Amino acid sequence: MISNDVIRGYTDIIILNLLLQNDSYGYEISKQIRIISEEKYVIKETTLYSAFTRLQKAGYIESYEGTKTNGKKRVYYHITEKGISHYARKCREWSEVKELVDKFAAVLDSCVVLKEE
Repeated sequence: MISNDVIRGYTDIIILNLLLQNDSYGYEISKQIRIISEEKYVIKETTLYSAFTRLQKAGYIESYEGTKTNGKKRVYYHITEKGISHYARKCREWSEVKELVDKFAAVLDSCVVLKEE
């Protein structure tokens, strides 16, 4: 299981990626994250809805009422043009972060090999 601390800075990119595919609502997004991560990351409801609020305030997503389920209307989310641009920037940033972490992970791997010898 991946800790929330490790992935905290990339919750927005995960949500925006899913909304790029199609509009969706909280429970479905949470379920998709579990499925795609093969249960390695389960987003907390408070984390998810805090991200929705942050993304809406920034103008990256919009919400609208959808179909009723069990008498309650679902709130759907839609990525905006501004959100698509933000997503692209965050993807570039992630590539740089991943490259840096991979370099240190390679150093750590070589240290483990040296210790084993």
